[in-house]
Formats: sequence, C-alpha cells, structure tokens
Amino acid sequence: MMYPDPSAITRVASIGGGPIGGGWTAHFLARGYEVTSYLHDPSEEAAFRTILETAWISLTALGLAPGASLDRLTVVNDLGAAVEGAGFIQESAPENLAVKQALYRRLGRIVPATVVIGSSTSGLMMTDIQAECETPGRTVIGHPFNPPYLLPLVEIVGGEKTDPAAVQWACEFYRVAGKSPLMMKKEIPGFVATRLQEALWREALHMVANGEATPEDIDIALINGPAPRMASQGQCMAFHVACGAGGMATNLDQFGPALKLPWTRLEAPELTQELRDRMVDGCNAIAGDRHFADLAAQRDHEIVAVLNALREAREAQ
Repeated sequence: MMYPDPSAITRVASIGGGPIGGGWTAHFLARGYEVTSYLHDPSEEAAFRTILETAWISLTALGLAPGASLDRLTVVNDLGAAVEGAGFIQESAPENLAVKQALYRRLGRIVPATVVIGSSTSGLMMTDIQAECETPGRTVIGHPFNPPYLLPLVEIVGGEKTDPAAVQWACEFYRVAGKSPLMMKKEIPGFVATRLQEALWREALHMVANGEATPEDIDIALINGPAPRMASQGQCMAFHVACGAGGMATNLDQFGPALKLPWTRLEAPELTQELRDRMVDGCNAIAGDRHFADLAAQRDHEIVAVLNALREAREAQ
C-alpha cells in the first residue's frame, strides 16, 4: 500500500472528545494543521472547547507553529463529514471494545485505505479493535501520554492484520507532527509507559493499604526524588550513570542480589472499600479547596516550565 508523504498532511480528523480527544485536537491545531473533530453528542462541545482553551495557554507558552490557530478547527457530529478529506485520523473513542470495533467497521468502509488511523487506546489491543474492519492494514495504536497536548510521547504498534508500512508511516507522521514516537517491538497490553506507570501505581496502593505511607508521602517522595531526574534520564540511564564509570554492569553486579529482597509487591492489592477511601481522602486532602481546573492549570504550567527548561539546556550544549 502506498501511503501519502507524512510531511504533506495538512488536515487531520480527531474522533472523540474528553481530555484525550480534546488534547489531541489542541496539539494538532498548535502544530498548524486543520482539524475536524467528531463529537458523538452535540452537548459535549462546550466542555470540549474548554479543554482547547485551557490547552492553548500552555501551547502558546511552548510556541505555536506558523499558521496555528483555533480558528482552523471544525466541530461536527457526523462521522462521514469528520473524516472527509483527512490525511490522518486520530481516534479517541471511549475505552470500550464493542464501541471501537463498531467504529472501525464503519471507518473501514468510508475512509480510503491509504489513510492511516491511529487509536489512542490505553488498554485495548489493535488486533482486537481491527477484528471487524474491512481495511485493517492501515490501523495502528497511537497511544499518547496525558495530557497529549504537552507530553511528547506516543507509543505505536500494529495488530496482527496491520501493514508494517503503516506502522512506519505513523511513526514518521507523529515525528513530523511534533511528537516523540516510540515504535514498539511487540503488541502487549498497556504498551511500555503505562505498564511502567502501573507498576509504580500498584506499589503505591500497597503502601497505602498497609499503612506504610499516605498519598501525600508518596507524591512528596516522587516529586523530590526520581521525578526531576527522570525529566533528564529515564530509569535505565539513571541507574547506569549512578554507578559511575562502571555503569550498568557495576549496578547489576553490585545490587543484583537486592532484586531478591521484598522491596516491591507487583501483584495488585485487593481494592477494598477501605483502601479506596484512603486514596480518595488522601488525594482530596492534598487538593484542599483547589478546583480541578486550577490543579490542571498548575500541572500544565509546570510541565511547560520543565519542557522549556530542557529544550533550552539541550540547545545550549
């Protein structure tokens, strides 16, 4: 299959609202694309545009592409109108397999086979999503990290019926569109980043369940410990550099036996009502009387500061 030149794409269709669909829409608009967004229910539009307006503040601070404008957005409630003329489709429908299969069954009929469709799913497999699609070769996972208008990562992998060329094409398109694509080696549930995040999350739940730490303790530890370092180095390189000239070899030779110690419990704890309430109450205590919109705005402002700081540091090298 011959797919178009990724750098020649000027119009993108974004399917679905919410933080992910709205976040993708904001990202593509900020990169100068024309975007048609499909919302299943017209009542979603007010909240959808609020997401865009909030995102635009941070995107402006990061720097907009030439021609970028919220005016290049069209919102429709007709799927056919949304995908007409699009050079790429980003699907962010609800995380429900039956819903996605029905959607891809329809997209497979109405969208030209040369148009790649990327799914934002965080937990479903493309092999399952594409099962009822007549043209599954161009369907891929394009999983972002939230918020997708700020965090550069997008994880890409195909299903059993995906054309490998479509995966390569998607990787290049996302790169052109300002993302940091990670093309996965195998199709696995949760992909890479979410699985790593899930392991951390499970251990946090165990510590709260056992009375070893509160949600506030856990966030203090992460914010003031691994998080700043991970903005520069990931887990692997952090441990490699931490052991001096010997690198990872020294790390594994010296600390390898510690892997047998009971430092983590990856099996998820039972989510009892008591644990659920501890987590909810703990997070509410951290938030205080701050509204969700204020918390999200603070998060975005600080992520922008980190991204700009890293960019300036790398450009200065």
